Amino acid sequence: MQQQNVTGLDGWVDFLSGANLPVLKQTSRDLAALHQDENKLSARTVAQTITVDPMMTVKLLRYLQQNKRRSQTSEVLQVEQALIMLGVEAFFNKIPAQPTVQDLLNGQMDALVHLLHGVHRAHRASEYAYDWAVRLNDLHYEEVRVAALLHDLAEILMWCFAPQKMLQIRAIQKQDKTLRSRAVQEQVLGFALADLQKQLVQKWELPKLLLMLMDDANANLPRVRNVQLAVNLARHSANGWDDAALPDDYKDIGELLRISAEQAMLIVGAQAGIVCDLSKPH
Repeated sequence: MQQQNVTGLDGWVDFLSGANLPVLKQTSRDLAALHQDENKLSARTVAQTITVDPMMTVKLLRYLQQNKRRSQTSEVLQVEQALIMLGVEAFFNKIPAQPTVQDLLNGQMDALVHLLHGVHRAHRASEYAYDWAVRLNDLHYEEVRVAALLHDLAEILMWCFAPQKMLQIRAIQKQDKTLRSRAVQEQVLGFALADLQKQLVQKWELPKLLLMLMDDANANLPRVRNVQLAVNLARHSANGWDDAALPDDYKDIGELLRISAEQAMLIVGAQAGIVCDLSKPH
């Protein structure tokens, strides 16, 4: 289902808006198991399975927004709340956990590995953001969690539907690490992934709060800063806990949480034995 003939930002927005988004094979399996076990089946247990998977999360939120009842006056960003509004049985009937990314990328192992790494980073970012939101006494911590989970959704979707283009982008960046991601994306795709993401959120009529929380341009707001730093930490630590960008991350996280960089390093679980000299300028 990879569409090599789709071109331009508008073309990809239209294509992805009509596409049946894939989910992780594990998500599909876990949801099927829950559906068959009445003792474990509830909005909460289904939500816990969905929020590991950014694609399944956005499938649910997109469906709910595009099938809003007239009585629904507020936007819903929390997965469990969305399930309660839709109904758990209706969720299984109307939003099947198919196809899977493993089926979609069959025979394209390189792209699948990068996709799964991206999903793993998104989940880790969501956990960091959730933890920090709780520490900051943010009563709507689930909104922050979902925003971090979906922050790089466009990148994940393009690994699904344009794997060769994404591998080309990665190869160019690997060859010259000084190149800005946006410049390489515009060179290969004709647009930046951040612009695709923004247009998708608008086209799919996802909650405006989600667009605001995922937009790094709003980083002066503490909740947006939380999401941004969580995404940065997940991305940098994926390169190893000795990544050169991490000391700056610890400093920024410390400022957000009003703690020292050393304390920030401890609460994010940086591997023991990795020594970062946080006193040096970076």
